[in-house]
Parts: sequence; C-alpha cells; structure tokens
Amino acid sequence: MENNTSHRVAVLGGGSFGTAVANMIAANNHSVTLWLRSETAAQQIRDTGENAAYLPGYKLHADLAISTDLEQAVADCDTIFFAVPSSAFRAVAKMVSPFLAAGTVVVSMAKGIEAESFMLPSQVLEQEISHCPVGVISGPNLAKEIAQFEITATVVASDNDDLCQRVQTLLASKYFRVYANHDRYGVELAGALKNIYAIVSGIAAAMAAGQNTKSVVLTRSLAEMSRFAVHLGANPMTFLGLSGVGDLYVTCTSPLSRNYRVGLAIGQGKSLEQAIKEVGQVAEGVNTTRLVKEKADLLGIYMPLASALYATLFEQRPIKESLSSMMLAEQNTDVEFMVKPNDG
Repeated sequence: MENNTSHRVAVLGGGSFGTAVANMIAANNHSVTLWLRSETAAQQIRDTGENAAYLPGYKLHADLAISTDLEQAVADCDTIFFAVPSSAFRAVAKMVSPFLAAGTVVVSMAKGIEAESFMLPSQVLEQEISHCPVGVISGPNLAKEIAQFEITATVVASDNDDLCQRVQTLLASKYFRVYANHDRYGVELAGALKNIYAIVSGIAAAMAAGQNTKSVVLTRSLAEMSRFAVHLGANPMTFLGLSGVGDLYVTCTSPLSRNYRVGLAIGQGKSLEQAIKEVGQVAEGVNTTRLVKEKADLLGIYMPLASALYATLFEQRPIKESLSSMMLAEQNTDVEFMVKPNDG
C-alpha cells in the first residue's frame, strides 16, 4: 500500500476532464502540474483560479501548478496522465517521451481511436513511450458533475497491479471511486465506441423518440458494441461493467455529453459542421464513427446503427431516413449481447 506516499504528477491537457483530474490529485495532497499549450489560457487560469473555458465556476486548488513548458511540467514526475484528444495524442507522446525516466507510470484518459492505425491511445503510448508501464482510466465521468462533487466512479485498467493501486491512491476520495480492471483493451475500446451511440441517442432525442424507443436504441447499442469488440479480441464481460454499459448510459442520456449534444443538433436539422461549432469542444464520436464503420465493413461485422449514422454524417443521408433504417433494419442478433466470436 502507498496511501501515505506523496507523488509528483503531471496532467497533460487542459480540457474539462484533465482539469478535474488534476484538481482531484492536488486535493489529495500530491504535487501536480496541469500542462496546456496556450499561454493565454494558462495565464487566465493562474489569474482567476479556474478554467473558465471548460469548467467555469470550478475553483481550483491553490497548489495546482499551471504550465505550458512540457519538459518542466513532467520533470521528476512519477505519474503522467494524458488528457489530450486522440488527434493530438501521438504527437504529445512523442514530445514527452525523452523527458520521462524508465518506470514512470503513464495513463491515458482519451476516448478515441487513431485514424491512421486504428490504434487505441494506450497502444500509442506503448509505441512512443515503450520504457514506461501503461494504463487507462475510463468510465461514466462527466467532468462538470465531478466539478460539482457528484458521486462518481471510474475504472483504471492495466495488467500492472501496482499501476492500478497508484491511480487509486491519486484519485480516490469520498465522492470519486476508482475500480481496477485487467482488461485494458476492452475498457479502452468501450470508451471509444460508446461515443458513436451517444450521437445516435442525441438524434433520437431531437426527433422526440419515446422512452420505449430510447431503450431499444440503448440495448441495440450495447449489443453492437459487444459484437464489434469480440471480433477484435476484447473481453465481452467488460462491456457489462462500469466502463461499458455505465459509460454508455451516461453519454446516451446526458446533455452534458459532447457527443450527445452533437447528435441533438444534427437531429434538429443542423449540419455536422454547425453541430460541432455549436458544441465548441472535441466530440470524439464523429471521427470514431467513420473509423469504426470502415473497420466493420472490412471485417464483415454487422453494425446497422454505426452504418446509418455514418450515412447521415458523411453521405448527407436525410436524418429521418437514417433513423428509420436504424429502427427497422433489424436482425435477431441486433439485441443479443455477444460473448463469443460469431464464426458465421
């Protein structure tokens, strides 16, 4: 146990979740630096004691350091959290790798897929920072609710038990629980996939779908996620846990979810570009929809929800037509949770 040990930590990425995590670590009396690229944004946080762009009104701990100097931010750190978007993930990993000593714990907080390689963020970390143990945290973690001290739980996933215990030590509090899981791939894949179905759910809500319809969408989403994940080698039981169905439920029902809000805007008749501009933050589900649909086609995996959403987002298919196909193009397997590969 290392509960009485003080750690030196850096959180890379000044978005809502990165800010909330950095603040929780500071509140647990560990030395922590929040790194972000913009000096203007960094100075605003220093001057006001809050990250007004992402978490307005959330007062930050007095001991939370703010930096735009990456080498300085990670100097002598024993733990690094990566809270940057998947599109910038590899670039940041490459930049920081030379500054990290062997054995430094690196943890991904991103929920996306790299476009060029279809690699998950932790796999990118393993490539770029091969001298360090890698883990992920994922779950139903809306940053604004964390900032309001709502009871929240997350999953830390790694086959390294010491790493899991480290993350639990850094983050656990009376209102934030951290559960350990050894299925890093499944936990991380679930976090990426659920963003697709949050967009679908937002569209359904905008189209005034009833509660019965929403329950069908949620059930079929979970089945579709498990079908895809099993083909790629994930443990399907992970999808029945906090990082699977728990995260899916939150992002498919809450207006705090960026991906849900993108779907809501599209369902209201706005273009994809207008929806993204309205949300004003990165919605990973848009890019993930394209990548997963293309991968599913390549592997012959039946994914009607993702395919219909793809047609709306990227092929200008009318929204009502897509929603209809989502609900009517149904096979027996649409609502069956898959626990083993379908060999045909």
